[in-house]
Amino acid sequence: MARIRWLDSLRAIPAERWDGLHDGCNPFISHAFLAGLEQHGCLRPEWGWTPQHLTLWRGDELVGAVPGYLKENSHGEFVFDHAWAHAYARHGLDYFPKWLGAVPYSPVTGPRLLARDDDDRRALLHAIVEHVQAAGLSSAHVNFHEAAEDELFDDDWLQRLDVQFQWRRRPGWEGFGDFLAAMDSKHRKNIRQERAKINRAGIGFRIVHGDEAGDDDLRAMHGFYLQTFAEYGNAPALTLPFLRHLAERMPRQLVLFLAMQDDTPIAGALCLRGGDTLYGRYWGGTALPGLHFETCYYQGIDYCLREGLRRFEPGAQGEHKLARGFLPTEVRSRHWIGDPAFRQALADWCGKERLDVARYARQLAAHSPFKP
Repeated sequence: MARIRWLDSLRAIPAERWDGLHDGCNPFISHAFLAGLEQHGCLRPEWGWTPQHLTLWRGDELVGAVPGYLKENSHGEFVFDHAWAHAYARHGLDYFPKWLGAVPYSPVTGPRLLARDDDDRRALLHAIVEHVQAAGLSSAHVNFHEAAEDELFDDDWLQRLDVQFQWRRRPGWEGFGDFLAAMDSKHRKNIRQERAKINRAGIGFRIVHGDEAGDDDLRAMHGFYLQTFAEYGNAPALTLPFLRHLAERMPRQLVLFLAMQDDTPIAGALCLRGGDTLYGRYWGGTALPGLHFETCYYQGIDYCLREGLRRFEPGAQGEHKLARGFLPTEVRSRHWIGDPAFRQALADWCGKERLDVARYARQLAAHSPFKP
């Protein structure tokens, strides 16, 4: 008989047991990443993140899990449901707390129902619904799950779709020149001009993995990260001890792109490397023309081409990415709503949203920078 346990910390599970539930290709669902957020002050109570992980056991064997959180707000989720919360409030109902299966602060697609077979994955979904009902929560949400997991959700789980801009390597692309050659002349010329500006400014790049990064590198990158959040008036979540933790525990998966001028770092991008994918997460630095594009996009594409990676996901939003070779890509989430009347109303709302997203994706695809 399988049994369910809800855990308020990943410290209760040895890393090898948790990581035995997935193939290791996605760094964001690793024990090191998720436990590091908990251990190093990144999940602050005032931001509404309370770990509440679902685990499935047979005897002493962990056979299934979902990284999960009790949420008192929608901070750091990237699947926006503020309108849903407002609708609940207008009807005198509480939308929060809700339960969320996701990776904090990370709009990155990956497996969410961690198990070795679909029967156990469905058991996890059943346990989520039972928990929401028993705890009197408004809803459960599973964000940025893989397309392969779609068929596991029944019709009571409402589907939402969105678009991100992602790079895909094509056959025959061995270097940056091959990538540019696939573009039309307008976009190819624009990228060359942007890169030339950086070169004329005397800016070079150091690319260091976690095991190559000194503490000065980590401090510089964290400073750039803090600067970006301050410029946008947002509260930064990631701490310097967390970056040190990534460098130690995920030494080849952490990748820093540091822009250098006169031997001084002036900008940086923090990425994580998966099995065949580079994931761009955070950036910051001096406001020089073209520096953001070079640091966050072109250096990452160069890295993927050199390292044989197939994909580059530079983060959420940003139509400006399209002109730089990042094409519209569908991302998905699922939502179980406890109130039957709201569930039906939101089902209609989600259906209309999916049509709008599909229309938007078609419009974007019509402006691809690549030659037919």
